[in-house]
Amino acid sequence: MEVVISFFSFLQGLGVAVMMPIILTIIGCALGAGFGKSLKAGLMVGVGFIGLNLVINQLFGTAIGPAVQEMIHRFGLTLNVIDVGWPAGAAIALGTTIGLVIIPLALIVNLLLVLVNFTQTVNVDIWNYWHYAFVGSLVANVTNNIMLGFAAAIIDEVILLVLADATAKDVQKALNMPGVSISQGFSLAYAPVAMGLNWLIDKIPGVRDIDIDVESMQKRFGVFGEPLFIGTVIGLIIGCVAYFDAADVAGSITKILTIGVTLGSVLILIPRMAALLMEGLLPISEAASNFIQQRVKNRGNIWIGLDSAVAVGHPVTLSLALICIPLMVLFALLLQPVGNQTLPFVDLAAGTYMLAVAVPVCKGNGFRGLIIGIVSVIIGLLISTALAPLITQSATQAGFDIAAAVGSTGVAGSSLITVLSDGGSPLSGLFVLFSSINPIVGVVVTGAIACALAVWNRSRILKEAAAMHEAQEA
Repeated sequence: MEVVISFFSFLQGLGVAVMMPIILTIIGCALGAGFGKSLKAGLMVGVGFIGLNLVINQLFGTAIGPAVQEMIHRFGLTLNVIDVGWPAGAAIALGTTIGLVIIPLALIVNLLLVLVNFTQTVNVDIWNYWHYAFVGSLVANVTNNIMLGFAAAIIDEVILLVLADATAKDVQKALNMPGVSISQGFSLAYAPVAMGLNWLIDKIPGVRDIDIDVESMQKRFGVFGEPLFIGTVIGLIIGCVAYFDAADVAGSITKILTIGVTLGSVLILIPRMAALLMEGLLPISEAASNFIQQRVKNRGNIWIGLDSAVAVGHPVTLSLALICIPLMVLFALLLQPVGNQTLPFVDLAAGTYMLAVAVPVCKGNGFRGLIIGIVSVIIGLLISTALAPLITQSATQAGFDIAAAVGSTGVAGSSLITVLSDGGSPLSGLFVLFSSINPIVGVVVTGAIACALAVWNRSRILKEAAAMHEAQEA
């Protein structure tokens, strides 16, 4: 067992850009695509991930991060919970026994669920298995029971795989990526929020007819409705709020123009990188489809579960993310009277991933996406505040250097830390809430939800499989 754990730990340590080409090459060969074709597809996906990470972390992160930090100082936000980002979440997840075995355990569970038709998604995004372990580690700390933590991690996986299936076709249509689903835990946790709000808006006359998308913007405003100009304008607005200084107009203008052009570039470059991902995934998707048609007669489509980074290239997602990120700072201030103490900081870019599944669910409608984004920001801030004591305790037990993490933000006086991404996830909040009431109640309630979703999903998959194979035989 130790050898297996060491192997998967090594694989995880390679990083997504190296790990994904290896995994996809193996999958492609297993599906009959041939070694050369599979290797090329895997390497192309690796190139896409490297490009996405460069644009998101180097361009997007270095532009939006300092601007929002400047806003925080300008608004004088004094909150006592500091967001130190996903590294703390990963430390909590991987610093326990659950984290040590989560990759082989979750992979086995995933394959078993596929075999019995409880899910269509094969989650090859092994690096992000830590999201399951994060929930499991929090529950283990709340209940003082490592076995309940393992149970929570697996229940979380089942729920997320069903959500990946439920949103797969919307994701494929919005991103023009056949055969894939988004399996990343943080993005999927907000899918029920998006589905619920989308359903609610459909019931409101007048409001349900509001539709703002890229095509309508381009038709109405011509070249000024294109993503390049939208990103530039949003960047200029953010720059003005963050940097304008009447005492240094020349310096202010330089910073404002720089962030404007940078964010305009982001809205062009990210879709280009996503296109490389799609180019690599297409042969694997086709091989999976052919494999099912030729060799499996009682099964529906199989989706390849990927990181939500593949979805951030959608122009509506990017545009809304640029709006929602500064809104996080504004709502952090406005929500203080109702209990918010989270100061958004390291995980500010999480706003992009928060919307990665939500935008496809609302069919790329920018108006609905904005409503969903605002509600999601509010939910995330309040949950991350509520979980801050537990996250601080768990991070300490995992050996995470809290003092260094807080010190690197330059924010003084913060006694508690949180993780705005997974620490603000509705699923994390749900698991901790039920487990806090009673350890057994937590497992029973969340387990019942997971079982009900899995049974519903199996019924849907079998109906889809029957219809698909009937159509092929006709």
